[in-house]
Amino acid sequence: MKQLLISLIAICITATVYSQSDSTIKNTGKMKLNAGVITTKLSESKEFYTRLLGFGVTFENEFYILLHTPNRESEISFLLPDHPSQQPFFQKPFLGQGMYLTIEVDDVDKIYGELKKKGVIIKIELRDEPWGDRHFAIEDPNGIGIDIVTYSPPGE
Repeated sequence: MKQLLISLIAICITATVYSQSDSTIKNTGKMKLNAGVITTKLSESKEFYTRLLGFGVTFENEFYILLHTPNRESEISFLLPDHPSQQPFFQKPFLGQGMYLTIEVDDVDKIYGELKKKGVIIKIELRDEPWGDRHFAIEDPNGIGIDIVTYSPPGE
């Protein structure tokens, strides 16, 4: 009985080790996430992100625009739906629900004030969360929530 118990424990440990080691991708180099939105609102998106949030244009043509954050650390792209240059997987438009982006800034109060002065509709007013975030939210022309946040440890 003791030997059976030891064997079962060994099998469980081995199964756990193998299941954990095979379940993730091993990142051997740089990995950067850039979001893309399929939308008919290319010009509205460009105007929103460049004029209101200070993004720059990395690349633009008649069916695609690639924008970058002011520090060039992140990018977001916008693509026209049903464009013949794209595979079917990248042709259906975003339907305006169920997506948000978080933009981390050094001074959320300053950005909040600047956007209020520009008349931007604030979807979630500036607030402090118990876990340390100080943030507010706006919405882009595609219905994407933009959470603008300054992170700090709780209690600061």
